[in-house]
Amino acid sequence: MPDALIVGATGLIGRAVIECFGFHPVTVLARREVEGLAAQHKRLVAPPERWPDIIAAERPAVLICCLGTTIRQAGSQAAFRAVDHDLVLAAARGARAGGTPHMISVSSVGAAAKSRNFYLRTKGETEDDLRALGFDRLDLIRPGLLRGDRPGPQRLGEGIATIAAPLTDALLHGSFRRYRSISGNSVAAAIVALAGQGGSGVHIHENDAIRALAD
Repeated sequence: MPDALIVGATGLIGRAVIECFGFHPVTVLARREVEGLAAQHKRLVAPPERWPDIIAAERPAVLICCLGTTIRQAGSQAAFRAVDHDLVLAAARGARAGGTPHMISVSSVGAAAKSRNFYLRTKGETEDDLRALGFDRLDLIRPGLLRGDRPGPQRLGEGIATIAAPLTDALLHGSFRRYRSISGNSVAAAIVALAGQGGSGVHIHENDAIRALAD
């Protein structure tokens, strides 16, 4: 397994990714201390503006980006974009400056730069900008509704959607299967599987592909 550096380690997927690595040591870069981090993992705590230089100096073989917020959490569209686009790109540019060949980034089902939806448009623009950086291999993970225990207060809308997920998922067939819900643990297992793969090119992974990688 190559050396990996993770940003976005305090969220649902980031925490699960660290657990999926098991005893294999990884580097975790965060703006605050990550609670419960096992002793074998390397801890780096720094303000986000320092992340590009730190990532470049660390020169990981794989950059795993699990950064993500919501417009409600961020407080505005501008603050949301600052995380889900600007900070993701800053981390990626730091990785490229250090020669990192492989990046895995969590995006969203429906991401499209031409979407009328601000959230999905931002995700799509982020994907396009990551492609332009020229990683040898870029894996874009596009999950639907994420199931699992999130840190912090439960979001009402997501709570209702999660309860309804079994029924909603059963109604999604064909090309709509990609919108089915998926557990954060499955997404994390897929990410760790991809971290160990070689090859090149840009690869997009949606619901069925994520589940296959996680098995």
